[in-house]
Amino acid sequence: MKLEDLRREYTGHGLSRRDLDPDPLQQLRAWLAQAIDAGLVDPTAMVLASVGPDGRPSQRVVLLKDADARGLTFYTNLESRKARELLAHPRASALFPWLGLCRQVSVEGRIEAVPEAEADRYFASRPRDSQLAAWASPQSRPLASRRALDAAFAEQAARFAGRPVPRPPFWGGLRLVPERYEFWQGRENRLHDRFVYEKDGAGRWRIQRLAP
Repeated sequence: MKLEDLRREYTGHGLSRRDLDPDPLQQLRAWLAQAIDAGLVDPTAMVLASVGPDGRPSQRVVLLKDADARGLTFYTNLESRKARELLAHPRASALFPWLGLCRQVSVEGRIEAVPEAEADRYFASRPRDSQLAAWASPQSRPLASRRALDAAFAEQAARFAGRPVPRPPFWGGLRLVPERYEFWQGRENRLHDRFVYEKDGAGRWRIQRLAP
């Protein structure tokens, strides 16, 4: 079958202005709760886009770990490609692809670092093997082999045997502080519903419908 022949009709319920919460964070949290309740795979996964020093964009999937008035928080190796790009050029966009509900949400804004104490608390809540993996993996850097990675993990397991695993100094949190939200609801005949939230001159969120 040709790729151009692969298509489906979007049959999601319509989205109108009156359906939307005045606060885009609350709207995002409502849709996230519905994605979780619907049993979607990895409902907290978001596609995070950054830009390198040469102007080339890159993307990857990260997991949302908090969403509050401060922004959208995720954690990573701070020496990874994404972290280096985001810290050098602190602007990003994130996309939640809830296609099982015929929905997408995109968020754009600036990036800031999560305080170390907050990163410590989150790291301490991770499964022990995930903590060890943070020490073992030189994220985004060339790796000789899978065997080398497994050996590095075993080395860290032996290093911290019998005691808590501390947060690596090169591992921490980043927060996307939203400046723009877009909510997309799939509809029949590609006549989708799209609404954007942007702040006006007084710092209040303004909602506007966009053409699909």
